[in-house]
Amino acid sequence: MSGTAEILGLRLSSPVVVGSGLLTDQEGNMRRLLQDGAGAVVTKTIHPAPGPTGNERLLRLPTGMLNSTTYSRRSVDGWCAMLRRFADDGLPVIASVHADSPAQLAELADRVTQAGSPALELGISCLNEEGGLEDTPERVAAYTDAVRRRTPVPFSVKLAAGERLRERVEAALACGADAVTLSDTIAGLAVDADTGEVRLGGAFGYSGPGIKPLVLAGIFALRRAGVTVPVMASGGVESAEDVAEYLSVGADVVQVYTALHRNLHATLRAICQGFDDWLGARGGTVADLVGRSVNRT
Repeated sequence: MSGTAEILGLRLSSPVVVGSGLLTDQEGNMRRLLQDGAGAVVTKTIHPAPGPTGNERLLRLPTGMLNSTTYSRRSVDGWCAMLRRFADDGLPVIASVHADSPAQLAELADRVTQAGSPALELGISCLNEEGGLEDTPERVAAYTDAVRRRTPVPFSVKLAAGERLRERVEAALACGADAVTLSDTIAGLAVDADTGEVRLGGAFGYSGPGIKPLVLAGIFALRRAGVTVPVMASGGVESAEDVAEYLSVGADVVQVYTALHRNLHATLRAICQGFDDWLGARGGTVADLVGRSVNRT
């Protein structure tokens, strides 16, 4: 099929992948998202000690969404049982994982691998952790290396667009990553104009159409620099044209998430079917699109 794609050793029926978040925390929902046409689904991030439930909220903005969410509250045992069922059914579900240290993440990755997960995404760049985090090439290398030493399955490292992106990508690759996901949320802030109150109580993860030009630029720059690692693009996808743009700058597959917070299943079906129709009307394959913008410059 012309709309097929490959990432992390998985042969996908579509280059459209549902990204990690609140919407991928339930087994039934993930199964239905695959039925809606997604090539794969990434679980909400599994964490061995996610902390107590707290102030996890969403704030819709005209150009996207702020969220103060962190990790799944489901137990690792519960997730492993769920991942085993997905594996038994041959479903393309990618497990997103994180932990408080490289050693703990390596242990978690090993457990998830033993449960049959065919691929992982290291969700190491969540800026909503208490106190936030400063992602550096050294930190990326430590987490990547620890996981690579414990699991043979392919994995992607999820990074945020921003400073030292190429160095962080190269650190992930040097330590054994099979792909990178760009981009995690970036820091965003909303203020009440009448009261001056900072909404949500601080800066949290911003996603949606507003970050799309930044992520496009980041992937384009990596490809122009000769970086050939497989990329899962993520940021502001709302239409078939958005998918085509990300593929054009060199993404191998394209994650969609924020847009799904409105009319979840109908929105996903519209994007997947819309891309199939778009590609069919023009002929060719997904592979024909990948990197065509880079090749013309």
